[in-house]
Amino acid sequence: MGSTNWYKVDNVAKVFLATVSKRDPRTMRVSCALKEDIDREILQAAVLSAIQDRPQMQVRFRRGLFWHYMEDTNITPVVTEEDGQMCPLLYEPAKAMLHYRVTYFKNRITLEVFHALSDGTGALEFLNIIVLDYLKLKYPGKFTDVTIHSGASADALSQDSYRQFFGNVEISGSTLKKAYHPGGLKLPYKQLQFFEIHMPTEQILPKAKALGVSLTSYFGAAWMLAIRDDMPHRKRKLPVTIALPVNLRNYYPSQTTRNFFNNVNVSHVFDRDITLEELAKEFDGTLKTQLTEENIKKQMDRFETMEYVAFIRAVPLVIKQMVVRYGSRSTDKKVSMVLSNLGVQKPPQDLAPQIAGYSAYCSSENLFATMLSYGGDLSLGVSSPYLNTGVIKNLVRHLSAEGVNVRVYATEVITS
Repeated sequence: MGSTNWYKVDNVAKVFLATVSKRDPRTMRVSCALKEDIDREILQAAVLSAIQDRPQMQVRFRRGLFWHYMEDTNITPVVTEEDGQMCPLLYEPAKAMLHYRVTYFKNRITLEVFHALSDGTGALEFLNIIVLDYLKLKYPGKFTDVTIHSGASADALSQDSYRQFFGNVEISGSTLKKAYHPGGLKLPYKQLQFFEIHMPTEQILPKAKALGVSLTSYFGAAWMLAIRDDMPHRKRKLPVTIALPVNLRNYYPSQTTRNFFNNVNVSHVFDRDITLEELAKEFDGTLKTQLTEENIKKQMDRFETMEYVAFIRAVPLVIKQMVVRYGSRSTDKKVSMVLSNLGVQKPPQDLAPQIAGYSAYCSSENLFATMLSYGGDLSLGVSSPYLNTGVIKNLVRHLSAEGVNVRVYATEVITS
């Protein structure tokens, strides 16, 4: 593959490129566990096969005078055994490198991706292509008729869907207020700690259904109460705000492997006693209002129009990045945590007997929970830069008190 083609970078990727740091390298991690240990050589061959289907992953981000851009690269991905480092830095401005890596540990295949390259939906699709190609190579002739590909053209897979569907309205500011931030002191050495929380879907889904709310709203309310129970009383006047990334492919006919999501925010001020039932219903109502196509289009039009303002276009990249970093920090102050629901994982049916489960994480400067489910198991991948783990403990205690069988795994961190 020659390094001749170049591509524009979407506006969400521009934010990630401007705000990447050692603490938050803006890296997503998605994993698929099989029911047998991984053969490294077969996995290496599977990755080389998968990039023939997804050449959109074989690019490098480069700096121009006014914007970043992407160009094709012929750097070969090399599969390695996991080194214990989760969500590593996968973008350095002057370094020739791929912006994703594939690792394995025992029976687990892991794909880590720089978020400017793709979102959770695109990353999981690429992971599933790798898993399918691995099983095809491991069991010749067994999965020949199985496919994951949508049949989309290379142009459709590379499409900047933000530019395609949004733009051209007046710009107005955000009405969100500064939110309460759980956590306090951050871990030394720019570390993040990761928690994996598992529970049976059959024990949690009926609780949401009984309240007449979505699983996202149930967990959104549960996280809010977990944060409230860790809040000092003098801070109770600050709103607790949860940002929820929304897959825009559910609203617009896009097959892009690039980023195509939007954050919506749900806030609550704990100025009175409130039950989980009341809060979950309030959360669900607010979320449904936010998720109308009209509201999503309004918000995204404002975001996408920024690029077309003449004086912004003419500003050099180094100044643009300073402005984007400032804007991103301002937005972060208005969010208590992020809850990303990647939904029920549905690999091809023929692969189901081979797959034990999925998990996902995302690096973050704040508390971040990534939720998905497969085969009756619901997984929450929580990343945190904080020493204090009170909010996570509160959530686990609440779920246990509700009769849910919760299993928690945590990474070790250095504190001195």
